[in-house]
Amino acid sequence: MGLQQKLNQIPKSPGVYFFRDKKDDIIYIGKAKILHSRVRSYFNKPDGKDPKTQVMVKNITDFEWLVVRSEVEALLTEANLIKEHKPRYNVFLKDDKTFPYIRITNEPYPRVEIIRQKNLTKDDHNYFGPYTDAGYLREILRVIHKIFP
Repeated sequence: MGLQQKLNQIPKSPGVYFFRDKKDDIIYIGKAKILHSRVRSYFNKPDGKDPKTQVMVKNITDFEWLVVRSEVEALLTEANLIKEHKPRYNVFLKDDKTFPYIRITNEPYPRVEIIRQKNLTKDDHNYFGPYTDAGYLREILRVIHKIFP
């Protein structure tokens, strides 16, 4: 089946997609809120893309996708798959950066803080997350501190 035919079969769901080269190596892993639109965007007017993306698109001989339940699940799945496969065109997430969580400490005067930690310890604190936008979390914390000084 050709790439064009395959493009027409992509669902309009959140998910993760994989681009492969002629050696069947995964060269790029991405996430999408709407797989159909995102994957097709690489093949629509590829000359208008940045040079790295143009070269990558020329090397794509096949692609696959994995449907997930939400955009957040797509983000987490993408991060794990990039760490596992280390595709050559992925630069984002190769730094092994962790996602932010909110932690409410279990102290007489609880603290609310943003943390980034690989393995959350089993302690008496309450954790919420992971979140995808640390800036948004900082804004939430600012509001919380305004209400509860």
